[in-house]
Amino acid sequence: MNLEQIRHDLHRMAEPSNREARTRAYIEEVLTTLSPTRIHTIEGTHHLVAEYDFGDGPVTLVRGDFDAVRVDETLALPYHSDTPGVSHKCGHDGHTTILLGLAERLMRQPLSEGKVLLFFQGAEETGEGAAQLLASGFLDHHKPDRVFALHNIPGIPLGTVICRPGSFTCSVVSCDIELHGKTSHAAEPLKALSPYPAAKTLTDEILSLCQHDMLRDDYRIATLIEFRVGEPAYGVTAGHAVLRFTIRAKNDALLQETKAAIEELAASLAQRDGLQHLVTWKEYFAASNNHPDIVGQLQEVCTKLHYPYVTKETPFSWGEDFGLLTQHFPGALFGLGSGEQQPPLHHPDFDFPDALIPKGIDLFYQLITEHHLPHQV
Repeated sequence: MNLEQIRHDLHRMAEPSNREARTRAYIEEVLTTLSPTRIHTIEGTHHLVAEYDFGDGPVTLVRGDFDAVRVDETLALPYHSDTPGVSHKCGHDGHTTILLGLAERLMRQPLSEGKVLLFFQGAEETGEGAAQLLASGFLDHHKPDRVFALHNIPGIPLGTVICRPGSFTCSVVSCDIELHGKTSHAAEPLKALSPYPAAKTLTDEILSLCQHDMLRDDYRIATLIEFRVGEPAYGVTAGHAVLRFTIRAKNDALLQETKAAIEELAASLAQRDGLQHLVTWKEYFAASNNHPDIVGQLQEVCTKLHYPYVTKETPFSWGEDFGLLTQHFPGALFGLGSGEQQPPLHHPDFDFPDALIPKGIDLFYQLITEHHLPHQV
């Protein structure tokens, strides 16, 4: 099987979250040649789970994501994205190719026992995919003993594994805050009920929550995404405001505490100024909670394969929705270096290096054959 060609095909057909129908059909077509025990679909989604059942024994789930990001493809690649405004600038085409290569390895080198679930996941970029799998009830019937995923990491030497026990990525959530007052003629602003004072105070207070030192347990970042008051109607005062933020914290408990504080502050300011308000939370990413025993297994595998291993001192500040699975099952999300000169994730010049594909396959296959399971958490 030509894995580089598969990666290039996936790159060409880049599709955004929840719209990955063509990608899903391609993956399913390839999987039918790789002799899985069965292929499961998850109703209402584009996800697929390829099951390889080798009899009684441990159940391992390995995830590969396949949605793309809304970034224009500007590189002159022979496998240039054919979807305007959408491209694989996060490397999910590579992650999925690794999982297909792992399926081929399991077909050619079957295990003596156990079950492997290869979770081909869409909607990672929006934080919906893992939640959709959990909500479907699939894992209630196929409960994994361990869960694994990798993400390529630019700026790290090619093939170097990077991981840490505990939080590997931050908990992240986004929010929209709407404030509704009353308009008036622009010539009579004192007759209006402007949302601006509350919007400004609310923004200042939320931004003041930032603690930028990742070494501290109370690390959290509030990022203002949009601040909009009123409409381009010059004869009418502003009567409506929309604020958008992304909030991230080192752990999930602090994120939930921060959400509660923001809701309380918005309600207090709206009551003070006689406004109506609405806070909407979206795109939640739970912190990836890496089990220390499984991180130890990863280190052992890296030693066997002679892959460099680095322990990260602090979590990555970005979110990854695989974290929701590690909140429910023992597992680990780890990084695989995609090159020191590789542009950052979501950058127009990023392209997943094909040289990582066999390394990812070897890592996952060796991890699956490690049967020293931790206690359930």
